[in-house]
Amino acid sequence: MEHQPASLIVQALAFLDVLVLLLPLPLILAANWHDQPPRGGSAWARGAALLGSTVWMLLGMVAAFSVLLALFTVVFTPAGGGRLLLYALVLLLAGCVAAALISESVRVAVARFLPIDPRSAVHATALVLTTVLVGSQIANQLSVDVLSQQASTGPALTPLDLVLQELPFLFAAALGVGLFIRRGPAATLDRLGLVRPTPWQIVLGLGAAFVFFAFGNGMDALAHLVTPGTAQKVEAANQRLFGQLGSPIGIATIALSAGICEEALFRGALQPRLGILWTAIVFAAVHTQYGLSLDAIAVLILAIGLGLLRRQTNTTTSTACHVVYNTLVGVGVSGVLLGPAVIVGAALVLASAAAFFTGRLGSLRTAP
Repeated sequence: MEHQPASLIVQALAFLDVLVLLLPLPLILAANWHDQPPRGGSAWARGAALLGSTVWMLLGMVAAFSVLLALFTVVFTPAGGGRLLLYALVLLLAGCVAAALISESVRVAVARFLPIDPRSAVHATALVLTTVLVGSQIANQLSVDVLSQQASTGPALTPLDLVLQELPFLFAAALGVGLFIRRGPAATLDRLGLVRPTPWQIVLGLGAAFVFFAFGNGMDALAHLVTPGTAQKVEAANQRLFGQLGSPIGIATIALSAGICEEALFRGALQPRLGILWTAIVFAAVHTQYGLSLDAIAVLILAIGLGLLRRQTNTTTSTACHVVYNTLVGVGVSGVLLGPAVIVGAALVLASAAAFFTGRLGSLRTAP
């Protein structure tokens, strides 16, 4: 019975993490209602339009919170707290950049490099939120030994915990592209790139998953060779977080929930507006369990690979790739399974290359 209070605290903290992930959703709704206010004179329509009109103020509050938190940290940092000052500096920079992005003239300049509409509050919201997110994650990684913290005190995730953590990504993707506000269900799926792939596109996605798996193993081996201490911390943190997900149900949960929800948001909703590189950086930033390590660089490179796959095919294909990759990582292909896995992977890669050069992949187009 003495373990019950501790268990309740862990569950409460996990629930709090989910609530934090849900916080951007009202802002995303407001941005959509700003760009397309509801028609009619009902109380609901007037309320939605009013919320939409406050979106610029809400974005300003997000940027201001980052700046104020940075200044608060500076004021209360004790002597010798160099890491906390670094945290404040990065957070202050992120807040200032986010504040600048609220200006339409700044977004006009950004539109020269990213396919955004400078007048859109939805696009501005994506820029501001991702800027603050990346800035806060970098600041945290530079100021705290995140790997050691997660290895010692991180919550051990259950399949339900993982699903609850991933679902906000799916909600943000659907709401971000305007489900039931600017788009119906069919148009939402099309905008997210969740369309029916050709058989050869699926072959390409599966082949890419095996290539990514081989690359990930290579980077992991390099990490153990070049930075063995950090690599051991990454392993300890991952074991702490995902140690209870080694069963078939746990592996399936990791593969499906992360593959579907993360691809819908990052490759489906964000990439067509924020580009491959910035989306990959945001994707790597949310995978805090890798800390500042070669494994984090591997995640960034894999995200770029998924982005290229999405751009040339669709989000359905990149989702299939992500799901299969997570499955391979979860199963831990080695020993007796290694030989057949290599053969299957090589066959898929060769088939993908042949399909690409013979034009059998179908209509390859840049994602909308």
